[in-house]
Amino acid sequence: MASVAESLSRLDIGGDWVASAPPGLRRNLFVLSPDQVELAKLLVEMGQNHVFEHWADPGVDDDRKNAFFEQVARLDTSYPGGLASYIKTARELLADSKAGKNPFDGFTPSVPNGEVLTFGDDSFINFEETGVKEARKAAFVLVAGGLGERLGYNGIKVALPAETTSGTCFLQHYIESILALQEASCRLAEDGCGTQIPFVIMTSDDTHARTLQLLESNNYFGMQSSQVKLLKQEKVACLEDNDARLALDPHDKYKIQTKPHGHGDVHALLYSSGLLNLWHDAGMKWVLFFQDTNGLLFKAIPASLAKEAIGGITKLTHADGRTMVINVEYNQLDPLLRATGYPDGDVNDETGFSPFPGNINQLILELGSYIEELKKTGGAIKEFVNPKYKDASKTSFKSSTRLECMMQDYPKTLPPTARVGFTVLDAWVAYAPVKNNPEDAAKVPKGNPYHSATSGEMAIYRANSLILRKAGAQVDDPVTQVFNGQEVEVWPRIVWNPKWGLTFSDVRKKVNSSCSVSQKSTLLLNGRDIFIEDLSLDGALIINAGEDAEVTAKGRVENKGWILESVDYKDGSVREEIRIRGFRINKVEHLEKTYDGPGKFCFEA
Repeated sequence: MASVAESLSRLDIGGDWVASAPPGLRRNLFVLSPDQVELAKLLVEMGQNHVFEHWADPGVDDDRKNAFFEQVARLDTSYPGGLASYIKTARELLADSKAGKNPFDGFTPSVPNGEVLTFGDDSFINFEETGVKEARKAAFVLVAGGLGERLGYNGIKVALPAETTSGTCFLQHYIESILALQEASCRLAEDGCGTQIPFVIMTSDDTHARTLQLLESNNYFGMQSSQVKLLKQEKVACLEDNDARLALDPHDKYKIQTKPHGHGDVHALLYSSGLLNLWHDAGMKWVLFFQDTNGLLFKAIPASLAKEAIGGITKLTHADGRTMVINVEYNQLDPLLRATGYPDGDVNDETGFSPFPGNINQLILELGSYIEELKKTGGAIKEFVNPKYKDASKTSFKSSTRLECMMQDYPKTLPPTARVGFTVLDAWVAYAPVKNNPEDAAKVPKGNPYHSATSGEMAIYRANSLILRKAGAQVDDPVTQVFNGQEVEVWPRIVWNPKWGLTFSDVRKKVNSSCSVSQKSTLLLNGRDIFIEDLSLDGALIINAGEDAEVTAKGRVENKGWILESVDYKDGSVREEIRIRGFRINKVEHLEKTYDGPGKFCFEA
């Protein structure tokens, strides 16, 4: 006990902070470790006395008190600048929120400079080829800290099938796409490239164990386990009022309530992990960030990698001359425009779209300058707070709040000289997020995107059908059907493995103009070297080709095919991942051909 007392003396146990500490804490000081006393001092000095007001005498609830300090220590070490910095920032942001301060005061928006690409033209093809070459110098970072509860799915979102024709989940699709990029990039390299593209997944307490289990149970979907790193983000403390008093768990007064901080944490995690320097030393040049449920994403990545760009939506120019290209959330952009000389707000131009490019949260950062910037900030991202007030006085909250941050706000920390731009592609080939449950999606006004599991799957079929059309094939028009209250276009169910059609050039080399696919058809291509020549498909066809097999498919395939059958999302007898789509596939009849061995094969129906 003497050593503890000596340590407490060094911590100024007789100072002002002890005098202002609540009785419950003072009674327990001499049974706390030096580290715990240091944390107690921090809390008292930051105006958090209330967390100790209920504390029992020494000898009672000691295990729960130790657990409390373990949690405080985690909250302190996991936040750049520590818990004191978190509370200080929270007070500033809460004061601004109460005063109604606009974070964009003094800024005038304008459309920034960027690259607009048209899928399939010569410029796009050139960008794709350049991007594939660059891919071996890129590291990929997936932010996957969320569960699928908002979708009506209780699993992790990356385990959800991107489409149900092949049943490939989002994580498998992402890994197979990265591996296809890796193989194609090394094939184009002139130095006998054996590069393995690094893949980082940011997880959370909610998703970490299940993400690891999904990877391990599927042998990492063909990727080397050494290529994959999981970085788990911690939650942040909740706040109960405008004074940023830490909110205690209503069910456990020895526990601080916590909530997710947002995917902006990925920058601090990467910095503290040491991975960025390892990548830099290994010759990597780019870091590409993406989110967890966009099945079209990798159709846009090769062309995007050819541009030194970061996803943005508007250029902001301050009255003092400062400028930045930054994502502005849609609910902030319209009022900002109205307040700065655009009386109609964010309206569509002659293209039918907003002149301000939409942000899909695919960010590409140059690694060297990224490291230099993070050395200054530690990866801290400009935060925001969004308290739900009880009334117009803004003096109390309906429920606790917390600070949040978004990974796309990284440019807010950059100097005015930083190069920031964007690359725009057609939405049909780049963006089909899955984030809304069936009930919410059905309420979306007609003509607006549903962003549901239903629309996300249909978008994949539409994109693949349109790509085949652009490659010269004849693909029937879609029919309109309603699933889960959502009116969607149903195109032929065309799906291919990423290594078959990584780029448009790949697809164009493997399909000719004599091919036709009817609307009711399903075409599933598993393998790299499958060539579709003079094929007429009216039904369901699956072709599997091994690594050393080259297959040419010809002739007419006609069968009863696979049929989409409606299901009710409220039907508990149907698996969640199916009922949130509103349909299941009835595999009535199909033709499947498999070629495992090496050699050239010709399939003619």
